[in-house]
Amino acid sequence: MTNAATVFRQSFLHGTRADLAVGDLLVTGYPSNFQAEKPLSWVYFTATLDTAAWGAELASGDAKARIYLVEPIGDFVDDPNVTDKRFPGNPTMSYRTQHPLRILGEVVGWVGHPEELIQQRLRDLAKMRAEGTNLIID
Repeated sequence: MTNAATVFRQSFLHGTRADLAVGDLLVTGYPSNFQAEKPLSWVYFTATLDTAAWGAELASGDAKARIYLVEPIGDFVDDPNVTDKRFPGNPTMSYRTQHPLRILGEVVGWVGHPEELIQQRLRDLAKMRAEGTNLIID
């Protein structure tokens, strides 16, 4: 008999421009996809493909946008950067952890957002940086 808890376990995703391999660990101490100013004490992830796509598409750098299937190694909590500020109730299913995330595989064939919308979001992020309002609750 199959364990129902295993069959129906939640899947988690991480969007980035980093080239990672199965078994690699995402750990704290690296800059955010959106702010290179300081290392973070949390690793961020989501349970929705749309949110992971935004993470990959808006990440800094010129490398390929990638989405990875990840497994949290320890406890995690709702990401207050989106759930408290923008989306009460966490409809984006955004989380963070101070424990590693293990890379289980890469999501291939995902369809991203329209380029015009991505460019608008990038302009919005640049404006927030210029105004000093791009703060991350870390």
